[in-house]
Amino acid sequence: MTHRKHSHAFGTITLTVTACLLLWGFQLPAWAGDATQIEPLALRKIMQELGRNMQAITGAISQEEWVQVVQLAPKVAAHPEPPLTKKMRILAYLGADATKFRNFDAQTHEAALAMKLAAASSDGKAVIQSFAHVQESCLGCHQAFRKPFVEHFYGAR
Repeated sequence: MTHRKHSHAFGTITLTVTACLLLWGFQLPAWAGDATQIEPLALRKIMQELGRNMQAITGAISQEEWVQVVQLAPKVAAHPEPPLTKKMRILAYLGADATKFRNFDAQTHEAALAMKLAAASSDGKAVIQSFAHVQESCLGCHQAFRKPFVEHFYGAR
């Protein structure tokens, strides 16, 4: 791989991760001691864990540490789900949009599994392409759902 191709790939990763971190970096208000406010949902913790795993994958890709990508990709593909009661609240709120939400999750799952397979073959280009697909599905979901979700569950405007 020439330096120019390597720099382009690293620049693409950096740009993609920066955009994702900006999306994940939002802070929800803390509702200490006010019984009328909603406690933080489990989904927030899941998103934070996904963010940490994506950061670790970015570092592994930049160092071409494919074994680490193989280990981390399944954590993105098969991330934990909220407890049933919280999941039901989320799905009830989403209503007809629940299918769209689940489709984004399915896209993330499939792209992360493809990233794992590519990393297992040490195919850096395919790893980066799959990583970009994961990021695209994250971005699509965040753009479609994050703001209304935060406003509904946390009252943030």
